[in-house]
Amino acid sequence: MPEFRRFIPAVSDVIAAPLIDVSNLCAGYGRSQVLFDMSFRVPVTGGVAILGRNGAGKTTLLKTIAGEIRPMSGRIAFGGRDITADAPEQRARAGIGHVPQEHAIFAKMTVRENLLLGGGGAPDKQAIDEMLAFFPKLGARLGQTAATLSGGERKMLAISRALLGRPKVIMLDEPTEGVWIGVIEEIADRLAELAKRMCVILVEQHVELALRVADTAYVIDRGTIALQGPADQVRDDPALLRYLAP
Repeated sequence: MPEFRRFIPAVSDVIAAPLIDVSNLCAGYGRSQVLFDMSFRVPVTGGVAILGRNGAGKTTLLKTIAGEIRPMSGRIAFGGRDITADAPEQRARAGIGHVPQEHAIFAKMTVRENLLLGGGGAPDKQAIDEMLAFFPKLGARLGQTAATLSGGERKMLAISRALLGRPKVIMLDEPTEGVWIGVIEEIADRLAELAKRMCVILVEQHVELALRVADTAYVIDRGTIALQGPADQVRDDPALLRYLAP
C-alpha cells in the first residue's frame, strides 16, 4: 500500500471545525427544486455515506457542492470559507474533488494521458507511481485507451485522476455501479484506506459497502435529511429500510 506522500497530504492535526459546512441549502434545476433546507457537516478526515432512493437528491447535492449547480438559497463553506458563489474551477483548486457517476474519464485518451491530466498535465512520475501502486490493475493498462477498460478499471482511473489533483475531499457518485463483484471489494478497501487520510463522501446504492467505508451516514428522502448519525447506528436503525425502499 502506498504512503500517499505526494497526492494526498498527511493530516497531522485534525481540527474540530468541519471541512464542509452546508447550511439551509436549497437547490434544483431551473424551477424544479430538489433539495430543501438541507444542513450537514463533514469532517477533515473520515468516510461519509450519502444514502437514499433514486431521485432523492444525492447527485444533486454533490453537484451543488462541486459548483455545477448554483444554490437557490443557503450557504456552503469549505475550510471555514464561504464558497457559495465560487465557480466549479475555484472549488476544485481549493481542494474539492468530484468523481461523477458518468463521463469521469476521457475515453479516447490513454490511461497514462488521463493520469497526466489529473495532475494538471505535469508529468509527476512519483505521484503517478504511487497511484499505480494504489490501483495496480491500471499499471498494465497505461498505453490503452480508456474506452477499452472494464467498468471497474474505468472507476479506478476516474478515482485516480481526481486524487492526482491533490484534493482535500473526494466526492464519489456511485463508484461501484457497473463493476464486477470481485472488483467492488477492491475499490471498497481502497476507499476505506483513503478515509483514514482525507474526507471521502460516498453516494452509493451498495448500502453495506457504503456503511463499511463510512464513519458517518446521512439518509436523504425527498430532498431532505431524514436520518443521520454514526454509520453503525444508521445501519441498525429500523427506519433505514423505509427510506431506502423503492
